[in-house]
Amino acid sequence: MNTMTLWHITPWEFAALAAAALLVGFSKTAVSGANTVSLAIFAAVLPARASTGVLLPILIVGDVLAVLTYRRHAHWPTLWRLFPAVAAGVVFGTLFLVWADDGMVRTSIGAILLLMAAVTVWRRRTADKTGEPDAVATRTGRIKARSYGVLGGFTTMVANAGGPVMSLYLLSAGFRKLGFLGTSAFFFLIVNVSKMPFSVGLGLIDGHSLLLDAALAVFVVPGAFVGKWAVNRINQRLFEQLVIAATVVGGAQLLLR
Repeated sequence: MNTMTLWHITPWEFAALAAAALLVGFSKTAVSGANTVSLAIFAAVLPARASTGVLLPILIVGDVLAVLTYRRHAHWPTLWRLFPAVAAGVVFGTLFLVWADDGMVRTSIGAILLLMAAVTVWRRRTADKTGEPDAVATRTGRIKARSYGVLGGFTTMVANAGGPVMSLYLLSAGFRKLGFLGTSAFFFLIVNVSKMPFSVGLGLIDGHSLLLDAALAVFVVPGAFVGKWAVNRINQRLFEQLVIAATVVGGAQLLLR
């Protein structure tokens, strides 16, 4: 059966989903957090809850490409600090999805993203910049990692919107561009794969959604190549500004929809 007929989407809607998949590839290899725009497109074309199940495998394809591109730049001490808190956030997010409606989910995540963007901008203006991502070694750094980890796990589970949360954490921890991309690549590959059983259990992923994913996954690849080309032409300051701007746009979209 034709995938578009199965989902009752028009050629223009499929084109919008294909563009969103292209943006996923770009965000994974260039400006992490920009895929909140993809999240909004998927939720606009498909039913809101179903859109999270369709988008997750697309994100995993992008994660694999990002890991292949930046695997040498990951900072594993940061990842090990984050994973326990993220696991708790994923469980909390799963419970939240059981009873929360779409409006509550969008409002909660949008508010969190905007608040964290504001906090990150304020902290970066008042704190000295450090060249190494060693903030996790201090007590304050550990508390911050756990807080962001729980929020990241929660937002990635309920709406695949963990990218901006973790982007803000990595920026606040002092990561430079390649370390940022390498660490986030492994982080999201592991987290997104671990979310699959929860999404299947909630009925967000099934045979129909995987058929649509198969049709859209091919568009992630050129987006990733464009991102790899672009990231070498973006300086550190512009890179940080783009990440924060993408977070604000994504949060505003969730609140205004």
